[in-house]
Amino acid sequence: RSSAKLVAPLGCLISRQKHTLPDLPYDYAALEPHINAEIMQLHHSKHHATYVNNLNVVEEKYKEALAKGDVTTQVSLQPALRFNGGGHINHTIFWTNLSPNGGGEPKGELMEAIKRDFGSFANFKEKLTAVSVGVQGSGWGWLGYNKEQGRLQIAACANQDPLQGTTGLIPLLGIDVWEHAYYLQYKNVRPDYLKAIWNVINWENVSSRYATCKK
Repeated sequence: RSSAKLVAPLGCLISRQKHTLPDLPYDYAALEPHINAEIMQLHHSKHHATYVNNLNVVEEKYKEALAKGDVTTQVSLQPALRFNGGGHINHTIFWTNLSPNGGGEPKGELMEAIKRDFGSFANFKEKLTAVSVGVQGSGWGWLGYNKEQGRLQIAACANQDPLQGTTGLIPLLGIDVWEHAYYLQYKNVRPDYLKAIWNVINWENVSSRYATCKK
């Protein structure tokens, strides 16, 4: 399933298909030893599935409120739409950002942009790691594209806030730093998880996203 469809606004609620949990493009154990199978199974089949299910429920309630002209209820549902919709968007990107054949460094235009905007790949990696480590509580570290300025930017988002919907940056690479993404394997040592995840970053996917958003 194309993740591009999931980045579309969630506002077209009158005639729509329900959101579904996307299949992973690899087995749950494929990212070991860097992210173990138990984490991947729980993260995908439990956590992401919950965001999808809750999003469908909330959108149904929102559709009813729209039909009734009930603005108070529409407003009250916004936090749940943001949280569950963001969780669905973020995780759908995250799964494709990872690969058992990942790691190393990007090539081509993405690498040139990283060097231009961060000085070197090592500097970029250090900055994104530091931002991700520094997220207080739960959230995400992101590499995004600022279309107006034509450059790459690093940002952090709290909870499940979606990058584009809250900052305007187009998401290229997201690192989930909720504890459910790493605790079973790395306990509370988030830096160890972040060190390991660079070994499974799917640079082909990130490069493809970069090429698409530049068009």
